[in-house]
Amino acid sequence: MSSKKKDKLSIAMLGHKRIPSREGGVEVVVGELSTGMVRLGHSVTCYNRRGHHISGEQFDKEKISEYNGVSLKDVPTIQKKGLAAISSSFFAAIRAAFGKYDVVHFHAEGPCAMLWLPKLFRKRCIATIHGLDHQRAKWGRFAGGYILFGEKCAVRFADEIIVLSKNVQEYFNTIYNRKTIFIPNGVSRPERLPAELITENYGLNKDDYILFLGRLVPEKGIRYLIEAFRSIDTDKKLVIAGGASDSEAFAREIKELAQGDSRIIFTGFVEGKPLQELYSNAYIYVLPSDLEGMPLSLLEAMSYGNCTLTSDIPECAEVVEDYGAIFSKSNVQELANKLSYLCDNPNVVEKYKAQAADFILSKYNWDDIVQRTLDLYTVREA
Repeated sequence: MSSKKKDKLSIAMLGHKRIPSREGGVEVVVGELSTGMVRLGHSVTCYNRRGHHISGEQFDKEKISEYNGVSLKDVPTIQKKGLAAISSSFFAAIRAAFGKYDVVHFHAEGPCAMLWLPKLFRKRCIATIHGLDHQRAKWGRFAGGYILFGEKCAVRFADEIIVLSKNVQEYFNTIYNRKTIFIPNGVSRPERLPAELITENYGLNKDDYILFLGRLVPEKGIRYLIEAFRSIDTDKKLVIAGGASDSEAFAREIKELAQGDSRIIFTGFVEGKPLQELYSNAYIYVLPSDLEGMPLSLLEAMSYGNCTLTSDIPECAEVVEDYGAIFSKSNVQELANKLSYLCDNPNVVEKYKAQAADFILSKYNWDDIVQRTLDLYTVREA
């Protein structure tokens, strides 16, 4: 058995909403992988969903066909909860199946339900499981069942499966006896910015707020965070930054929960300079999730040199190790105690901040992750 490595590959990626975009971690990962591969001389096509940005029309952008060397192709999308991902991945898989690609890379469990299509055309298919999406609270019975079907298709048809955490790797080994490859997300050293736009728009200054940044969905633990924060005595503000993702009812619920506490600020979806400023000037970054794949926002927060406080789920604990504070998942009282302790002990916060960036940047590097992913793409011939 010999192997032949093709120098320049033609690659298709699908399963994300669109790039360039920060609508979710999947979009950031696809953007980093695809542009990184193009810089190394490979040809990459990303199949974007048509339709509006999930966080509102104000974030819709003019249609573009190329992004940093990556070819962008829009596919038809049914703009209805539960059907957008199904329809877009179906049409993207058909186009990938008939396209002249060496590798088709599926992102997320639901889109993997269509992985068999390019396999029929003998394409090499890679699946990245960004998290056990069928467990997410926002999905109903049909959508959850469909996503689980996608997981089973990945197990059966994918040439390689990439997972982002050791916990998910163990899941696939235990449930399916299926080998997976652990390749985490990456992060790059950012530019830290002074508080300017966030002061003008939200009245925020350096170190006077606690930051949560992510989609407004139940599994992120935002309800716990609001309850815990409201119970502590602090002049710090709580900033909840992020848009709803098929979860408008939950977004309304948590805003109602926060009513009456003027310290709690909802910014909506943010990107660009306001996002950089929020990361750069936070006192603490908090991620109280019940469920994660691999939280890219946590890596980003640490890359900015933030003190982080996360739930003790393996996907968070594996990232921070001893370089961030941890509380027991869903334990509101313990979360309140840890928030209060960090607010009252800035010396502890500064100790975490001093170590966070160098630690996370040495542990998760995009250049290394792009190369490790490319190694899986190699077409082996007998």
